[in-house]
Amino acid sequence: MGFWSRFVGVMSAEPQPHSSGPSYPVQAYSTYHLTDPNVPEFLRGGRTTASGKVVSERSALSNATFFRAVNLITGTVGMLPLNLHRRLADGTIEKATDHPVHQLLRVKPNKYQTPYQFKSYMQGRALLCGNAYAYKVPGIRSAQALQPLDPSRVRVELNDQFEMVYRWQPKNGGERVLSSAEVMHLRAPWSSDGITGDGLLKVAAEALGLAEVTDEAAARMFKNGAYVGGVLQHPKALSKDAIERLKAQFEERFSGAENAGRWMVAEEGLEAKPLGTSAKEAEGLAQRKHQAEEVSRYTGVPRPLLMFDETSWGSGIEQLGLFLITYCLLPWFNAWEEVVAQSLLSERERDTYYAKFNEAALLRGSLKDQAEFFSKALGGPGATGFMIPNEAREKMDMNPEIWGDTPGWLQGAGADAAQS
Repeated sequence: MGFWSRFVGVMSAEPQPHSSGPSYPVQAYSTYHLTDPNVPEFLRGGRTTASGKVVSERSALSNATFFRAVNLITGTVGMLPLNLHRRLADGTIEKATDHPVHQLLRVKPNKYQTPYQFKSYMQGRALLCGNAYAYKVPGIRSAQALQPLDPSRVRVELNDQFEMVYRWQPKNGGERVLSSAEVMHLRAPWSSDGITGDGLLKVAAEALGLAEVTDEAAARMFKNGAYVGGVLQHPKALSKDAIERLKAQFEERFSGAENAGRWMVAEEGLEAKPLGTSAKEAEGLAQRKHQAEEVSRYTGVPRPLLMFDETSWGSGIEQLGLFLITYCLLPWFNAWEEVVAQSLLSERERDTYYAKFNEAALLRGSLKDQAEFFSKALGGPGATGFMIPNEAREKMDMNPEIWGDTPGWLQGAGADAAQS
């Protein structure tokens, strides 16, 4: 959408009668004065909400709980290895380190980003905007680089042949039309049209707008409110001397944090009456907590991992990790793995190659838990086991050993080989 069409909107909308100057419509159902602070956010791609706030990426990420959730998801996806595997004729599986796609996923996606930076950026765009795009720089066997595209500059269409067409507007020059074979398109799990994904800035706009209003109200209360612990009540008027002594006493004995909690001496029969937190203030605190919970619902991140609920820490930390993977990250893992297969592998290669996240890195647990797991996995007297030593060593990022490919190593032959 062009700048002028977004700024002017539907011309049938009339200026608000209370505006003190020239007002120009920016949407079919509302207008903004040019001095309204919401106008810049709207022009950056924000969404108007019922709370009156325009929710944009910048304003949404200023919410601490929302930023924590987004940062946790994008950072985790960027951190985890995304490996390309190959199925061999004998049924075994190995990492396809010699394939060009492996270089893109694990070594160098483009000239200016590391694999962590590329995956984090793409995940962040898909999470917030609903879609992440990367142009596939042509190579001999596969793409030689993946250049991320700004989603706000890409329009997606489905042509008459049911093929995806991507219209990209560079910062300089005219529009470029790219085919689906030229673009890697990572889409959010939820889609309202089956073509593009719906990001959090769209589906959670109302909750984010209400959270911004709640935080703004709290900030104004801190800025403009008078925080009085109580009042000094007198049945009659105080003398001028008593008032001056009280003022001096406050300035000398009660100003500053170091004087908090001190007692004062009342004048001429003054009666002290403390003031408690009002019901309105308590309701504001409850509303802010509710908005934090809403962020957890929209993102799928467990409440304790958003740092506002401590009841599940301790022995439940492993269950939190499992919850995060199962109900929050697995849909994204699946989206990444399928888009790699669809966009970076040929139809023939998909029979033997596939991409896979190593989410086990998030579930390693303590050293004690790992030792118990590997002892059972390797087997022992009376137990078969299902791993060989080199597989266990690889999980621990250790180099393989000559004797490490021997099945049943703890039961005899392998142990003898290790001793020799």
